[in-house]
Amino acid sequence: MRILMALTAGALVAPLVSVTAHASVRWRPCERLPLECTTVSVPLDYATKPSGPKIEIAVSRKKATKATRGVLLLNPGGPGDAGLEEPKFVSDHSALAESYDLIGFDPRGTGRSAPVTCGLTDSQREPWKVFPYPAPDGDITDNIAYARQIAKQCFEHDGRVLPHITTANTARDMDRIRIALGERKISYLGYSYGTYLGAVYTTLFPHQGDRFLLDSAIDPGGIWHTAFQSWGRGIEESFDHFAQWAGGDVREAYSELAAKLGNPFRSQVRTMLYAERHYPALLDLLKTGKLEPARLKSATSSAVWWAIACNEGKWPRDPAQYQRDVYESRKRYPIANGLSANIWPCAFWPVPPVEPVEIRKAQAKVLVLQNTKDPATPLSGAVAMSSALGAKLVTVDQAGHGVYLYTNHPATAAAADFLLEGTEGFAQRPDSGQVGQQSQRATQE
Repeated sequence: MRILMALTAGALVAPLVSVTAHASVRWRPCERLPLECTTVSVPLDYATKPSGPKIEIAVSRKKATKATRGVLLLNPGGPGDAGLEEPKFVSDHSALAESYDLIGFDPRGTGRSAPVTCGLTDSQREPWKVFPYPAPDGDITDNIAYARQIAKQCFEHDGRVLPHITTANTARDMDRIRIALGERKISYLGYSYGTYLGAVYTTLFPHQGDRFLLDSAIDPGGIWHTAFQSWGRGIEESFDHFAQWAGGDVREAYSELAAKLGNPFRSQVRTMLYAERHYPALLDLLKTGKLEPARLKSATSSAVWWAIACNEGKWPRDPAQYQRDVYESRKRYPIANGLSANIWPCAFWPVPPVEPVEIRKAQAKVLVLQNTKDPATPLSGAVAMSSALGAKLVTVDQAGHGVYLYTNHPATAAAADFLLEGTEGFAQRPDSGQVGQQSQRATQE
């Protein structure tokens, strides 16, 4: 679609601008990257000041080495992950660069695109605070104080930009990139949060999408409080899968070390559940109790994560409700210890949220790819996403977060077939995963 749409209360309304696609960017070598770079100017506020202040979106390119079938926009997930380096990663690990111009970009608020930081200190960037683990006994008093301070601090530091960091606005930025590149349509590869971003794009710009591969999908009906609550189940299922691989009573070892080492240990284990290749190291951790030094979360990534989460959808405002939910969640999902039900800065966010985009059946070709055990985006989210888009769902019977380019499963090669050849090419490849909607049981879980 050649127009940018505004979103009010979840409904599509009149177009803001109408433009004809024509290339309007000048490429230059990227700093410290073997790619080409440029910037695209976009409105900070599409809704009320589309002709007002602008921000610059950083864009990168890896040109196709053979005949191109168009551009493939890339998003690594998050929310909050910068994407300027993605064309290099994808070209290093696939043959897609032979046929596509690979396009990376730093979503608004990240990297080199009007970055926000909330003025975070090193202490505030500890991963078990950004992703809020309760105290060992489930008490969230410290989490409440942290969430209240972060909400206040973010708007003191970045209040001009933060209210305009939404998925819908990022999708509008994507369409401005399409226009600047002179393309009638785009193809797209998005992971995790990037699956929701891709779905929002196909909804707002239904005629501008070509082939969209959505890997490790978020439930578009649970933005964002419900989506984060699903982490408890996802972490529990992923740990069960690890336990089957490891043998023995690893749960007992986990409980003993969690009592001794606390939330830094819980946080590290959660990260190690993101890929089966980490299982040997995780088993060694449970035997030795030797933690790796904690890597602080990026201030920019954290700030954008909160902006997206808190600007979209409704969150409870009463801290007491979160405390009750944490106590209940700890009983059901002891590995996470209440993480998935805990309070976020959204409980104190000073601006009202917008209604999330209601995802509609896609006119683009869309494939949803999903592991059956995923600590961050459980299978039920992929079922919901594929249903909302009317898309084909392919599941892979393995654990971890991410399939395409992150595992050696045949589905990775088959997904490339989808991007290069379309759905028919995917269906012709044997052993490429289970194709189609899941059982009623999986849908309901």
